[in-house]
Amino acid sequence: MITRQRLATGVCALLAALTAGIAYPAGAVADETAEQAAPKVDLVLDVSGSMRATDIDGKSRMAAAKQAFNEVLDATPEEVQLGIRTLGANYPGDDQKTGCKDTAQLYPVGPLDRTEAKTAVATLVPTGWTPIGPALLKAAEDLDGGNGSKRIVLISDGEDTCAPLDPCEVAREIAAKGIGLTIDTLGLVPNTKMREQLSCIAEATGGTYTSVEHTDELTDKVNQLVDRAADPVVVPQAVEGAEACAKAPTIESGLYTDREEFAQHRWYRVDVEPGQELRASVSVAADREVSPDYGVLLRAVTLSGREIVRGEAAGTGRTDVISTGLRYPKAESDDENAAAETVCLQVANSFSAAAGVKTTPGLPLELTVDVVDAPDQASDVASFGLGRGWWLLGALVLTGFLAGVLWGWISRLRVAVWRTN
Repeated sequence: MITRQRLATGVCALLAALTAGIAYPAGAVADETAEQAAPKVDLVLDVSGSMRATDIDGKSRMAAAKQAFNEVLDATPEEVQLGIRTLGANYPGDDQKTGCKDTAQLYPVGPLDRTEAKTAVATLVPTGWTPIGPALLKAAEDLDGGNGSKRIVLISDGEDTCAPLDPCEVAREIAAKGIGLTIDTLGLVPNTKMREQLSCIAEATGGTYTSVEHTDELTDKVNQLVDRAADPVVVPQAVEGAEACAKAPTIESGLYTDREEFAQHRWYRVDVEPGQELRASVSVAADREVSPDYGVLLRAVTLSGREIVRGEAAGTGRTDVISTGLRYPKAESDDENAAAETVCLQVANSFSAAAGVKTTPGLPLELTVDVVDAPDQASDVASFGLGRGWWLLGALVLTGFLAGVLWGWISRLRVAVWRTN
């Protein structure tokens, strides 16, 4: 699952960069984050009837949530645009169809007026159903627009009551849109089924699940998540790979997100000038239960289909994200007018779905591409990975050889001395 890793969320991007041994130049990241819009956070609070239970520090779950919200609103950074959405707050009846539409925007996502937001929270009374799936869909709409980070923080004390709309599938659909939205979930006095559902929701988008049983824990965790939204991030750019290189989109240096179905191939094109080096890495995350034994392949191929270099990795179910990378230096040309080479990048996976698991949308994929000036002695560091380490290897071999010869001479001398005595 995603979170126990792109964690970045950071985790898929970070793993990808580390796998290929690359990172964005500091200036490039600074330029990109500087251009981002304000970060947005939508707090989604369960106000269903079960929130009346008095089992959190001697008070009701609703009272604990209100206290935590008030403290969070006081501590929200100025740059964060924050909103509040409720689920189960307005319909007290028994009609499921009506109850599953019961989600409302209590405070719109935007610049925070703390007094107004606190007044709105104070009006909440535990009421009805638990339509988590519908609330997540609406919360994603609340956060629409802008290229800053987007985060939903869902706080609930029970499972969704609006089947067959599975909130885990809803989270996967939201993630598949490639809008860079993360859902974090917090479970109040959790049980096993609720923990599994909230964990699945978080993992589908690279978020986190946390179990909380005390008011101060709830306050601290929500504050942490809101603060995290304000941290500068590189938001992946959505891209849709093609089934063949001829139809593939041309991409430049950057971080990209896509979806790849089980055992599917995705193709992308990158132009590499003479004297430049292509560095690419990919991470594919298992955001649902998959069969053990799987792999991911990243290939650089010419337009004619000749393989240039590849990177591959295999897993056995012990990790939630599998990553690999490659490097390809394009040699300098004596022709000053030499054209760029179009390199086809192919991403393939050998994941298979466990019994009863839906195969759509596809698995989350993050692709990191960096086209830079090739380093000196590029031929030494191409795809072998050892670079100047060949010199060290040669020195070790020579040292071993000389040591062997010396030991042989010493042994023969000792034998000769022993015989003469």
